[in-house]
Amino acid sequence: MHDGIVGGKASVLHSRPYMVYIRDKVLKSTCGGFLVREDYVMTAAHCKRRYVKLSCHSFIRKVPMLQDVIQLSSSSTENKTLHLLIQLKTPATSKKIAVTITLPNPENEEISKDCMVMGWGWKNYHDKSPSNVLQEANVTLIDSENCGTADILCTEGSTGPALVFQGDSGGPLVCGGVAQGIVSFSKNKTNANYLAGYTRISHYLPWIQSIMMSPTTQPFKGAPF
Repeated sequence: MHDGIVGGKASVLHSRPYMVYIRDKVLKSTCGGFLVREDYVMTAAHCKRRYVKLSCHSFIRKVPMLQDVIQLSSSSTENKTLHLLIQLKTPATSKKIAVTITLPNPENEEISKDCMVMGWGWKNYHDKSPSNVLQEANVTLIDSENCGTADILCTEGSTGPALVFQGDSGGPLVCGGVAQGIVSFSKNKTNANYLAGYTRISHYLPWIQSIMMSPTTQPFKGAPF
């Protein structure tokens, strides 16, 4: 049995202040997200919700969302909705509990192989309830040729995010203190071996910057999922 992140441990209180908890009370589904600016949260495309919660353990703030901003990106021959930027109605102002995380430098393609994932995913694959405490685990990147496409990063090993839609999707892949990926998919290859894929953030920096620099954005109207 695994509590939250597969093979993970509880994070130290407020040690990951960029993490955002996203939950749908109706669907009972949970996602992770992370602050990339005081008023923008990045997450997976299917994690569109009305409210998000800042603060990694106590969830002491609930910030109503002004609007969603979404982009359809192509990673193969078909368009796939990969990621979502959520604009907060009230920007995060408390530096004690909510701090942005650094995004990749477009001029530096090197990524540390030693990375970390975190989230509030299922406690285990039998008990379908999220963890009440933020969990984290160390993961190691594998060679891109063993992963699939150029816009996906992968990790493989005994630790990693729970299966997508089970609570950990949308969270960051953090390598060297930089958010390099967004949890996109994972699967249990064997009883002790997990493969996880992450949308590579550096490939979408122009889109991210264009959205966050835009003076106005259009309200979210849905997307073909």
